[in-house]
Amino acid sequence: MKSGMLICALLFVVSFSCKKDDPAPATTTSTNTTLPTVFSTKFSSSVTVYVDGDNIVLKSNAIPNHKSPYFSKTDSRYEAYNGTNASFAINPNSITEQSLTFKIPLNPKEASSKVATSLGPMGISINGVPLFNQYAGPNQPLAGEINSFDQYNGHPQQTGQYHYHVEPLYITSTSSKSSLIGFLLDGFPVYGPQENGKTLSSTDLDTYHGHTAVTADYPNGIYHYHTTADSPYINGGKFFGTSGTVTQ
Repeated sequence: MKSGMLICALLFVVSFSCKKDDPAPATTTSTNTTLPTVFSTKFSSSVTVYVDGDNIVLKSNAIPNHKSPYFSKTDSRYEAYNGTNASFAINPNSITEQSLTFKIPLNPKEASSKVATSLGPMGISINGVPLFNQYAGPNQPLAGEINSFDQYNGHPQQTGQYHYHVEPLYITSTSSKSSLIGFLLDGFPVYGPQENGKTLSSTDLDTYHGHTAVTADYPNGIYHYHTTADSPYINGGKFFGTSGTVTQ
């Protein structure tokens, strides 16, 4: 009996030790690690795109895939201004390569508390160029700064970061006025100024400059922003969803 009891005790200890040392089961989340088709097909090859947990990561050098008078005149991408703004005046900055990393929600949702956009990148266009809000500076309208936009509606700021505050004409001219422009930091898409054959204005949109509707990329419908010719151009000053991050 004593021998049998000893064997049982040893078996119990061994069994307990094995269970204790077994690796904990892997934790699972609802994260979909597959990159949505819209991200794998619509972004320029210069933009690195991948899924990281609950976020989509987009890395860009912010160099536009079109010509501009803001490239050096010795650069093959230089093109003198040939737009329609008779008041165009080039600013003193030149386009320089950046290192931007955007992290936006994989599954965007409306935020319970809306957060204001800030100066600097509030989103990314499909060619990797940052999207900026409707201000030239803290609460300063774009009225004067618009005259420095090149023929594709972009320009660089002091550090050479090229960006769009308004409709990126190269994208809408090479695709369509209703095409996907990019995404804001809250993960919701931005489209051009037309929808179902109608050119939209800010009065057609909500206070955040968007609405929920079916799009070519989201046949089940999604909240999305639109560019318009009138202020606030891309976004109404606050994100509809919970903002991700951008590092530079």
